[in-house]
Amino acid sequence: MSRRLAVLALMLLAVPLGAQSPAPSAPPLIQVPFRQFQLPNGLNVILHQDKTVPVVAVNVWYHVGSANEKPGRTGFAHLFEHLMFEGSKNVPEGQFDILLEAAGANNNGSTNNDRTNYVIDLPSNALELALFLESDRMAYLLDAMPPEQVNSQRDVVKNERRQSYENRPYGMASLELDKMLWPATHPYSWPVIGHMEDLTAATQGDVQEFFKKYYAPNNASLVIAGDIDLDRTQALVQKWFSEIPRGPAVEPVAPPAALLTEVKRQTLTDQVSLPRLYLGWLTPRHFAPGDATLDLVASVLSDGKNSRLYKRLVYDDQIAQDVSAFQSSGALGSSFLIVATARRGHTAEELQKAIDEEIDKLRRAPPDAREVQRALNQVEASFYRAMERVGGFGGKADQLNAYYFAGGGPDFFAEDLARYASLTPGDVQAAVVKWLPSDRRIELVVLPEEKK
Repeated sequence: MSRRLAVLALMLLAVPLGAQSPAPSAPPLIQVPFRQFQLPNGLNVILHQDKTVPVVAVNVWYHVGSANEKPGRTGFAHLFEHLMFEGSKNVPEGQFDILLEAAGANNNGSTNNDRTNYVIDLPSNALELALFLESDRMAYLLDAMPPEQVNSQRDVVKNERRQSYENRPYGMASLELDKMLWPATHPYSWPVIGHMEDLTAATQGDVQEFFKKYYAPNNASLVIAGDIDLDRTQALVQKWFSEIPRGPAVEPVAPPAALLTEVKRQTLTDQVSLPRLYLGWLTPRHFAPGDATLDLVASVLSDGKNSRLYKRLVYDDQIAQDVSAFQSSGALGSSFLIVATARRGHTAEELQKAIDEEIDKLRRAPPDAREVQRALNQVEASFYRAMERVGGFGGKADQLNAYYFAGGGPDFFAEDLARYASLTPGDVQAAVVKWLPSDRRIELVVLPEEKK
């Protein structure tokens, strides 16, 4: 999940004048000043000034991910992540990266279930170049997208899928996990990268229709953060984006209910040397009550060598090579996963027995205050480290966009951190009891293939 300080225009308000020190239980108030406005075409814009260093981050979120796709036509959001770098009407193929590199910039993009984002980090004196490039591919990508380009990137995506899943050790397990966790008609049940047969079947018309519907200014948000003049930057945004026409209204995704009512077990074989165990539960969506608490549960279980699962499985019993636990948060729902790889000579059954014993301990008694404080310290440190960066994935510009997308307002930093600061050992125990039941979960085991 995603979390953030900066020596920026971030204001940490301490105690009133004359006080000796802040109350130990009162965290400083985090404020990230911003200006927000909307263009007539529906583009939402957020500006944040941070003059710490002469750099600026241009961060665009299109509110479309694999959850917006349809069965039989999956993988389109990720395909467009590739196509958006291939040139547009006024940017010849290959020039997007060349122009940015010449200006000393770097850029990237990513896709998940719920959104697609693009980041450009560059010297502040090159801001207008980034705005030109982003506006041109938003307005005119289809003007420079012949069928052979779509076919070329389709093949690139297929090869990426082979590298990430079919040809990667344990790679097919993540695809099976999604199918086990979510109903077949739920948009989280198919992979973000798409099904191979869907990528093959997609026509040029299918691809163009998807772009026209989802890659319009009224389905996007633009954050510009860093060493900027607010008035000049607002004028530049109006210059480059105002003439882009509004797209059709995008209906919200309405997924079917997702509920585990039993234990679902599955065993796969793969070209691997060691057995691996996956345990999974359905949990509250991002920012819903329980989501933050399960981050702490994951930390207590597996963050660091003193965490319960690492100490038991890897250090004391020495039956596992590795173990991890994490809350994978999404806008439509989340999942909590525990993944452990057996040490040579040991089995997935041994791992599951030890993991269940440790989870049972948390069901019967809350963790020590020391354990919870350590987890809170790790969350807070990660939060502030991310806020030290204005750009990149997870930096302030990206977080402003993420908070806006989630509906909490761009400056949700203090509220986000407060979700964790108020939690107690009893809250952690209650979350384990409520969300990690032993009789309603998935159990997936990957075994080595027998040698022929």
